Amino acid sequence: MAERQYAQNCPIAVGLDILGERWTLLILRELLGGPRRYTDLRAELPGIASNLLAQRLRELEASVLVEHLELPAPAARTVYELTDRAWQQIPPILRALGLFGLDRMTLAPAGTATPALTGFLAGILLAFDPLRAKFRATYEVTVDGRDFRFDVRNGRLAKASGEPDVRLTACARDLIQARLAPDPDSRARAVSRFTLHGNDRAKARFRALFGLTPEPALPGPASAGAGA
Repeated sequence: MAERQYAQNCPIAVGLDILGERWTLLILRELLGGPRRYTDLRAELPGIASNLLAQRLRELEASVLVEHLELPAPAARTVYELTDRAWQQIPPILRALGLFGLDRMTLAPAGTATPALTGFLAGILLAFDPLRAKFRATYEVTVDGRDFRFDVRNGRLAKASGEPDVRLTACARDLIQARLAPDPDSRARAVSRFTLHGNDRAKARFRALFGLTPEPALPGPASAGAGA
């Protein structure tokens, strides 16, 4: 398992035994965006050594948080993805950590490339409101050409299981601006550039669930920081 064990019978220490090693949470962050090849993970995690990535993936598989699948021809490749257990346990952890970090982020200068995953995390995952998610639906979010698919199942996020009820298309910068722009007008303009497909009821529920209203705001204390 992990290289360092805290040897404490404490839930935080036990959790850190699995998740506290360098790169582990960032690997899980990448897999939250869907199945990824080993080469995809290497490309999105510059600085990680190949042998260390392989070790972290083995540790996560041993913890039943990641599994690898062999895709049939013509793809004929190995991909890594989150397990059902990981979908239950990891999004709330990443969301809590992301809300802590979002309050300290700044908007990148115009023209700066922003990763699609960053836009998805800031614009969708961090705004997820479990208290509004007492239903089941499948969503697809396309950010700068990259597709993110997931389910909402009775208060939590889960692996996608069907055709999307709502499809959202946006650029990463607009998704981040919808959260971090310093004034309501700028946030509203960013949201107005999103494209939503689905029936009216499903779209309204999606907007409420992820705070994509004309004046979007994150729930809780982070709202004040993001809009300050």
